[in-house]
Amino acid sequence: MKKRRVLITDADLHAPRVVKKKTRRILVVDDDTHATRMVKWALERTGRYEARELNDPTQVLDAAREFKPDLILLDVCMPGREGCEVAFQIRADAEFQSTPIVFLTSLVSEQEAVGDGTSAGAFHFVAKPARVQRMIACIEKSLEMTPCGDRVPANTVCP
Repeated sequence: MKKRRVLITDADLHAPRVVKKKTRRILVVDDDTHATRMVKWALERTGRYEARELNDPTQVLDAAREFKPDLILLDVCMPGREGCEVAFQIRADAEFQSTPIVFLTSLVSEQEAVGDGTSAGAFHFVAKPARVQRMIACIEKSLEMTPCGDRVPANTVCP
């Protein structure tokens, strides 16, 4: 068997390397199947995210254990279990204590969902209907652990 020689030229050594950004995993939790489908589609269309839809908030820990999300997008108002209850359940689990959570809510306007977000141990939120650019900016900032939008303190009690 004859060995082939591979020649490397100077051009090969100095060619720019293409570095692909890591695809981030986002778990989208909302009782509205249309909303989760649209958010998943918008995120995956960017090519930077892999999204998983979940329409039953009681299954969030099982889905998170299986999917291993980098961030969780969570609706605030859901029947059976409110978003803040789900968030505290996630935070109580040692495996997901540091997983960023971004609330999606129709309870505030986009203008109200703006602030410095400096409270430690708090959650970001995005007004619904969410503009894709705003949602992605908040996701990115949450993943970087920098402020975006208002934050709900982690010790807030659900009504």
